[in-house]
Amino acid sequence: MASDSVKYMPVHGGGGATTASSADIKSLLAAVKPRKASAFAYVSVLAFVAFTVFLAFSPSRNTSSPWFANIFSSGDPHGGDGGGSSAAGRYRSQFSSIFSYAFPNATWSQPSNRSSGAISSRPGSNFSDPIAKNGNFSSTTSSFAGSVPKNETLQSPDTDNLGPVAKNSTFGSLATNQTNPVAKNSTDKSLNGSSNHSWSDQTRETPSNPKNGTVIAPNSGKEQASKTNQTAVPPPKSAVTAAPPEKQSNKSSDSGSLVKEEIVRWKDSLKNCDFFDGEWVKDESYPLYKPGSCNLIDEQFNCILNGRPDKDFQKLRWKPKKCDLPRLNGSHLLEMIRGRRLVFVGDSLNRNMWESLVCILRGSVKDQSNVFEANGRHHFRGEADYSFVFRDYNCTVEFYVSPFLVQEWEVVDKNGTKKETLRLDLVGRSSDQYKGADIIVFNTGHWWTHEKTSKGEDYYQEGSHVYDELNVLEAFRKALTTWSRWVDKNVNPNKSLVFFRGYSASHFSGGQWNSGGACDSETEPIKNQTYLTPYPPKMQVLERVLKGMKTSVTYLNITRMSDYRKDGHPSIYRKQKLSEEERRSPLRYQDCSHWCLPGVPDSWNEILYAELLVKLDKLENTRRKP
Repeated sequence: MASDSVKYMPVHGGGGATTASSADIKSLLAAVKPRKASAFAYVSVLAFVAFTVFLAFSPSRNTSSPWFANIFSSGDPHGGDGGGSSAAGRYRSQFSSIFSYAFPNATWSQPSNRSSGAISSRPGSNFSDPIAKNGNFSSTTSSFAGSVPKNETLQSPDTDNLGPVAKNSTFGSLATNQTNPVAKNSTDKSLNGSSNHSWSDQTRETPSNPKNGTVIAPNSGKEQASKTNQTAVPPPKSAVTAAPPEKQSNKSSDSGSLVKEEIVRWKDSLKNCDFFDGEWVKDESYPLYKPGSCNLIDEQFNCILNGRPDKDFQKLRWKPKKCDLPRLNGSHLLEMIRGRRLVFVGDSLNRNMWESLVCILRGSVKDQSNVFEANGRHHFRGEADYSFVFRDYNCTVEFYVSPFLVQEWEVVDKNGTKKETLRLDLVGRSSDQYKGADIIVFNTGHWWTHEKTSKGEDYYQEGSHVYDELNVLEAFRKALTTWSRWVDKNVNPNKSLVFFRGYSASHFSGGQWNSGGACDSETEPIKNQTYLTPYPPKMQVLERVLKGMKTSVTYLNITRMSDYRKDGHPSIYRKQKLSEEERRSPLRYQDCSHWCLPGVPDSWNEILYAELLVKLDKLENTRRKP
């Protein structure tokens, strides 16, 4: 007994109870072997680690612990959550990668009580996609933290909550490289985001049922898609409505510089040149546009389409004797009339010239869908006015039907019957529509050669008075005087340029247009000046009226240069479908007044272009703003 008591005595002589406890512990430890002690220690450490991991990856949804909040709350990638957000994002990314590797089929829920930019979960709510409305996401082919379960359809947000990428964008599969094609009608050209993680910086919750689950994403105003390993495909051409203002202004300034160079190059040589004294020369680089390339040409002028076999008449260019005409550059002319209205007013010969210019200009525009008739018309013979819009240049090229430049009228005679008259004292009805135009090209002439106007019996009217008989030249003078007074009163010469195109010669042989006149055998121009017709008396009247005007009007005296071109008319190639009577006598019905296109009116427009190079800079800057 005494020996046992001595064995368990405390070394320093402590109390009895303490001595007994210590002795018991020592005896217990002494009883445990070294191997069992090591195994017990390892098990304890593993249990602690497992418990810690469980708490780390399955925190309480409503936890208030700052430690948990810092690790598991989503940080705003753009700094919306302050300085700690980036650190939190790094911790979350590391833990999520480990967890997804260890438990590949598990899903991870994040707390919804984020700071600014977070969208809380709602029962039955749709996925709020910051990129596009109606964006359909196909199944994911790569595993990543917070991934969307296979075959899950992500619904779109409300229209009002859309971010910078437009509606109706369709996105392809979320593959490893995250290549998202931007679909039709999308206006954004690129997507932003982070590496190897789809929507890594957005709060999303996956439900317990992965097939039918919905995912809530934050508002796209602050958060966008991942950047690295994502390739954004640009939208199709049809989706791009306009270039950015900076690019547009750069393009405009570049084009404007080229136009200035063109003006400097040509202005001095053209200033004192007589454009109308010259000759037709063969030029293999003509015509200015390929035959058949302009579907805007009326059937009446489309000779090649109507079966005309010879084409040499399209290879002639007008060459003044004392200068060279610049080749009409459609891009330069469009830049010159940017923000302006160019208007043709007159008869069907001015329509001939108008269609020629529209085809030349349209052919120089890259996107021809941006060139259209304002009212959607495709035929130009039945209405009183037409306007082609060149949207990229904010300009229009218009035509107003007014064959006499004064009004056609009706009166009731003593017997109560109506009869047509021509009001020599009233300018055409459409005048209010074009009086503010920047460039106006007038003409009249052919309708004054018809039987009714030539005879002048009971046809011409001033006020309430109808002349029993009036000479056609006097009537023509009165009509032009009415027109000239209107121009002087309504056109501001500081803001508008006015042109008057002269009479275009006809080449009927053996009769007139309604009496068997023909020109179908003509394939070459007149080369001997002695065969040209005398200068028309009506154009002499016109010159006298123009000299008496206050407003400066440029006279485009194309009569002589056109008279050479007996080969340029449609003749029998004026239409495709002939009536029964026309088939029986095809040579009887010919057009030797109008011109085939491409053809002579293209040269009229080249002279107009030369005149504008010289005179357009005199106008005040009155361009319309886009």
